[in-house]
Amino acid sequence: MNETINETNCNCPERWCEHTKKCSCKICQTHWTKQENTSDGYHTFKELYEHRITLFIALCKILRADPQYQTGQKADIWRSKLHSDGTSFDGWFVMGIGTNKGEQITYHLPTSKWEETNFAETKEKAPEWDGHTSEDVLKRLKNL
Repeated sequence: MNETINETNCNCPERWCEHTKKCSCKICQTHWTKQENTSDGYHTFKELYEHRITLFIALCKILRADPQYQTGQKADIWRSKLHSDGTSFDGWFVMGIGTNKGEQITYHLPTSKWEETNFAETKEKAPEWDGHTSEDVLKRLKNL
């Protein structure tokens, strides 16, 4: 059975994240592990997530090195182990481009990538999430 776990059928709503649309409990994580091996015949979800993570880190490095960014023209590149409310997910941190509402592009990244992102400003807590959706992020990425 490949039922998708969501906020209505997850048995542990206190661990449900509206931002990632995932739960952080071990039962749900086992479900995600099975899902990450699902393939379209060319790539597994795990491979595609690794590509997304690597591409996002590369984009952040490029923006960080951009001379316009250095003069304050571009958005901040940051990372934090805590959400703005002080919560976190074991094994994950948040990395973002921009801190202002309406401009943020953020992803949760595995802590195994923390050292790889040491070029980013480390914040004690992430900026308050502006409620952006996946669609918002795609539009913001296209407008960079």
